[in-house]
Amino acid sequence: MGWFHVYICGSGILTMEELKLFMVLIGCRPTGRAIEQHDIFFGIATSMKELIPAMVAYWPEAKGKIHIDAWRQVRYVNGFEVSVSTKELAATKVSEASLYFINLGGYKPGDYEEYHYKMVVAGDTIADAITEAKKTAFFKHMGYKGARAHVDDKYGVDADDAYLVKDLLSAAVTDQYSILLSKTNSQAEDVLNIGYFKLDKL
Repeated sequence: MGWFHVYICGSGILTMEELKLFMVLIGCRPTGRAIEQHDIFFGIATSMKELIPAMVAYWPEAKGKIHIDAWRQVRYVNGFEVSVSTKELAATKVSEASLYFINLGGYKPGDYEEYHYKMVVAGDTIADAITEAKKTAFFKHMGYKGARAHVDDKYGVDADDAYLVKDLLSAAVTDQYSILLSKTNSQAEDVLNIGYFKLDKL
């Protein structure tokens, strides 16, 4: 990343290179619900295990009975490399784009289901992020006449349906850290960890 910084935490001294941005698909079946529910959690930590208390606190209605259905360390997003910085260090740097979360929804004829494609996108504006999202195979091929693919939860693509990732982080995290994006020629892609993960196995 071209820079080095040290900060102090309860477990000792850590380098900034060890801080990571995670995107996590959390699942649970709250009391009174007929089927499993899901939500997306974003957090900054040195490991997934370190995020467990924050994930449990994020969904209090689940009473700790959550699991993970997918997770990724967000490092590469449509031509940008993602890094995490302290607020102090970020003040001396310029992020070359912003990071957005978009949840696309779509349908298949005869399927009693709404399918979703959850993604992070780099762009200067929400409009840029939505334009990038509409390039995906999901958006082009999911949906049919009368039930077009859309950016949840509207009837069409709308700027309100995309969120800055920094706005989805907890206040405690954004008070300390910033997300920086820099252009890269790397063709690397994030590893997608998909499956059923129990918290105690992280």
